[in-house]
Amino acid sequence: MFGRIGRFSVHRPWLVVALWVIAAVGLAILAPPLKSSTDQADFLPSHYESVRVTKLQEQAFPQHETAAAILVYQRSDGGKLSDADKAAVAKATTGFQDEKYKTFKSVVTTPEAVSKDGKMALANVYLTKKDVYNEDTQQSIKDLRADRDKLLKGTSLKVDVTGPSASALDSIESSGDTDAMIMMATLVLIIVLLGAIFRSPLIALMPVLMILVMFIMAQGLIATASDWFGLEADSSVSAILIVVLFGVGTDYMLFLLFRYREHLRKGQQPKEALVDAVTRVGETIASAAGAVIVAFLALVLSTMGSMRAMGPSLAISVAVTLVAALTLVPAVFSLLGTKAFWPSKAWKKAPRNRLANGVGSLVSRRPGLIAAVSAGVLAALAVGALGFKAEFDTESSLPKDLESVQAMADLQKSFSAGESDPSLVYIQSNGDKLDASALTGFRQKLETVEGVGEVSPAVLNPKGDVAQFSVVLKYRPASENAIELVAGELRDTAHDSAPEGSKVLVGGSTAVLADIEDAVNHDYRLVFPVAGLAIMLILGLLLRSVVAPLYLMLAVGLGFAATLGSTVWLFQNVRGENGLLFMLPIIVYLFVVAIGTDYNILMVARLREEVRKGKTPAEAARLAVAQSAPTIGSAAIILAGTFGVLMLASNTMLQQMGFAVAFGILLTAFIMALLLVPTVTAMLGSKAWWPNHRYDSPDTPGVSGPGRAEEPDAAGETVRV
Repeated sequence: MFGRIGRFSVHRPWLVVALWVIAAVGLAILAPPLKSSTDQADFLPSHYESVRVTKLQEQAFPQHETAAAILVYQRSDGGKLSDADKAAVAKATTGFQDEKYKTFKSVVTTPEAVSKDGKMALANVYLTKKDVYNEDTQQSIKDLRADRDKLLKGTSLKVDVTGPSASALDSIESSGDTDAMIMMATLVLIIVLLGAIFRSPLIALMPVLMILVMFIMAQGLIATASDWFGLEADSSVSAILIVVLFGVGTDYMLFLLFRYREHLRKGQQPKEALVDAVTRVGETIASAAGAVIVAFLALVLSTMGSMRAMGPSLAISVAVTLVAALTLVPAVFSLLGTKAFWPSKAWKKAPRNRLANGVGSLVSRRPGLIAAVSAGVLAALAVGALGFKAEFDTESSLPKDLESVQAMADLQKSFSAGESDPSLVYIQSNGDKLDASALTGFRQKLETVEGVGEVSPAVLNPKGDVAQFSVVLKYRPASENAIELVAGELRDTAHDSAPEGSKVLVGGSTAVLADIEDAVNHDYRLVFPVAGLAIMLILGLLLRSVVAPLYLMLAVGLGFAATLGSTVWLFQNVRGENGLLFMLPIIVYLFVVAIGTDYNILMVARLREEVRKGKTPAEAARLAVAQSAPTIGSAAIILAGTFGVLMLASNTMLQQMGFAVAFGILLTAFIMALLLVPTVTAMLGSKAWWPNHRYDSPDTPGVSGPGRAEEPDAAGETVRV
């Protein structure tokens, strides 16, 4: 099959290129815009308590005002507010209200909104819309900030703006055009590295141009699929999509180009060499892409809507890359011929590759020692994973010099830490009006919960069958202590204290995070095994073996733990972060396990190829490492570099993701694929391919034994059956 695809693409290059360009332009014009959401609550299933609270709130309190921002008033000298200052706060707040901002329903303050230490006063900004993250609301925040100087002129006050909308605006502005920055850094990195590897400007530029076409195609297909199936992509998908397409796309091109150059050095004509390259590595690329695709598709089993949306999006992008690697890339290089390598002439003669040959010889001579050392290094790094601590506070990842971050820190010095975002507790009767005395008793029980700072009196809906309590915690709303309190004692006390004939629900931002934590833990138990089994099945189909996929997946699991452990040590122990992005284990598992498995597949496929030629296990390991090391090393450096670009972002969670995936890919390539996998395979010998007995006693290449016939396998090799 891959031979036919290769011949079609190589011998009809203009047709293939034209079809790709037409499809890309058509999708760019016709595809709908890609929608996104930054509110994690939108991604939880309806059965979670925090989501049911939102629905109850909309039904019982349809006029409920959503707090978009908080104005934090302080004296410029940090002193206590005088009576004149308090009057100035009230006047300024009225001034903000009179400005009639587009999405602000009201800007209000009360005498009670002054802190106990007398140094701070607050005003709340309420929205006319539910969505605190939309562009109109962010523009209103900008307008409000622009007006504060004139409204506070002649006073000793300053006012800073914090809260959900202000944090979202500051996050966007602080990162600038993160996607553009990541795109440019990735492009420069790929061009420089490809140029250094092949010493050719054409090979440095052509892959980038082809990947840009793939990027347009992938975005159009993702937007179309999202529109048709109602998917909603998380706001971070675009940055991840860039590095996936450029990283994986460059990997597959390198797999093909290194084999193409190898055939040219053997004296084949360019078109023949290209067809043979597609034939030989087509199955490897397809298997590698298949492993990545099924790993990403495993995310559809996730409880989190953001992960369910990310999975198909990334799977589509890898599928586009796979098709391009087998069609567009051969077509373009068919048109270029050997001119693609200009001005270098290094493609005509194989280099000595002393380092690769040396590693190959070491692997074949000392497989036990190399396997032990490689596994030992990974195991030592994996110990750090035991200290992993999930961080759900997304605001903690923002730069500390942002206005909203500084204002929130100031607010928490003078008010209860949970003042900015109280939890909400609702009592709903079965239809009768709620009893006032029962509500008072319920409030008193909530106040006895350790960690609760203040509970507001009950607010009843017009029918009187639903009551709302605002619960201010002593902890920051997104902190680990707050999440544990809401998920545990607060909810337990509220549920157990429900007045007779009623039910109680606990919601708010902290409750959302508690439910997200529960959802993520569910995903760990489900997505990991499903993705692992799917990858192992693909490896089994590729290798026609039961044993090899087992030790390959064990090695990959060790690599996963080593990657997570290294990230824990760097960010939690060295940099002093409170924890790591709560989704990081899933991201590392999918990117390192799935994408990193590409190198294991390439190595094992080459090992199998050498064994089929009649080499002993040790000799096969030596040749496979020597011949695959340049390909795997170059691909890993480029792929790790593209993910490492995420470390340029100001958001620490993107930095964590970038480091973890980049370092994990380097571990997978240089320790696992080049050392651990070939040494274990060499030590197992023919047992590695069980139950495929055709590797037990390889014949001399090209000589048919009695009763044996020759037939080409999927990779175009002649094998005995």
